[in-house]
Amino acid sequence: MADIQIERKHGMSMAQARAAAFQWAEQAEEQFDMTCTYEEGDASDEVSFTRSGVSGTLTVTRDVFQLQAKLGFLLGAFKDRIEGEIVKNLDALIAKKPAVKKTAARKKAAGP
Repeated sequence: MADIQIERKHGMSMAQARAAAFQWAEQAEEQFDMTCTYEEGDASDEVSFTRSGVSGTLTVTRDVFQLQAKLGFLLGAFKDRIEGEIVKNLDALIAKKPAVKKTAARKKAAGP
């Protein structure tokens, strides 16, 4: 088995980092046929991902993204290429700083 470990610091708020991690999970599901689950925590969030031959986690904190993945025997031969693609996608999301969807209701201005 081959292991991939990637750590990236970011300058986002926790809400922006969560949005980026959620987008990363959506991309992983669409592009790589991964099954992803997202768990929000108080100090950090965790995206768990899996598919045949790959499993891992993306941990999101206020300062950093940490990705750890285990590749099975067959995918281990492509470790450098897979790691390069993950780095490219993660770096693009960090640079983009996704907007946070606002779900709060708007207050109507009180009339005279």
